[in-house]
Amino acid sequence: MAGFAEIHIEQGASFSTTITVNDSTGAYTNLTNYTAAAQLRKSYYSSTANNFTVTISNAANGEITMAITAANTANLTPGRAVYDVLITSPTSVKTRVVEGIATILPSVTR
Repeated sequence: MAGFAEIHIEQGASFSTTITVNDSTGAYTNLTNYTAAAQLRKSYYSSTANNFTVTISNAANGEITMAITAANTANLTPGRAVYDVLITSPTSVKTRVVEGIATILPSVTR
């Protein structure tokens, strides 16, 4: 089962966060040769998605970094959205590792 985490994204500012993937015993999951993807949607059923830039930042320690540029966050609609992060193993097994609510905080300075 995927973990749940709430994130806050400031409209018009760069966003980046690192996620650590652990197995059922709490040990780091080695993500060597894995890929990862993450999307943000206004609702689970929305046909429009915003993609995070996702990298395996430290494979041995199970670390994934997901980011959105300031130019892209400027185009996000303030309010609540949903997101998740999906990893794909070298044998094409897909696993959702984290999901949650993203709160887009409006910007005053433009």
